[in-house]
Amino acid sequence: MATDPSHYEQTRRTTPTRLRDRASYERAAIHAVLDEAIHCHLGYVVDGAPVVVPTIHARHGDVLYVHASSGARVARLAAAADEGVPVSVAVTLVDALVLARSQFHHSMNYRSVTVHGRARLVTDAAERATALAAVVDHVAPGRSAESRPGDRQELAATAVLRLPLEQAVLKQRTGMPKDDEPDLALPHWAGLLPVRTTFGAPEPAPELADPAPPAHLTGYRRP
Repeated sequence: MATDPSHYEQTRRTTPTRLRDRASYERAAIHAVLDEAIHCHLGYVVDGAPVVVPTIHARHGDVLYVHASSGARVARLAAAADEGVPVSVAVTLVDALVLARSQFHHSMNYRSVTVHGRARLVTDAAERATALAAVVDHVAPGRSAESRPGDRQELAATAVLRLPLEQAVLKQRTGMPKDDEPDLALPHWAGLLPVRTTFGAPEPAPELADPAPPAHLTGYRRP
């Protein structure tokens, strides 16, 4: 058990094999990256072969909910396993392209979080409703209150995986290129090309009686 409640416990699975100085286990920093990232990649193993699929997630306290189809292989594996299915979930935010004088030192400034653990299928109706609302609100905060919940047929086609946030690590790079001393005199430009995700103005569906966008979409931005 972690002795510092502000940090997740460092484990063998969450310890990078290289550049360990870029790793952090701070809860607040890990939560911030998970909340800002719109989507994630879910990794698991089927018949001995690794599978990675993109999907949507939502953090609810120290639980990560992952959206899936009820027919997806990972959902079937989770349903059949009392202890849950081993998975990894990864998100990445790119903050800048790092352009160095040497090709070797080109890089990116980034923040990435990887979560390891056993995911269980959410079967409790109340928790499923909470999780699905959290997923909708993760995409657009406040959206669950202004949209129809799933009906019986839609819910039957939807699965939610519950992954406790127990083994999680943040890895990040910041700052300028780290060129070797002999390369500093080269004439090549070096520096950062910042990356920003921007969102355009809402475009109303043609059937709307009132095309004015709701408050949660005006000035939309990630947390």
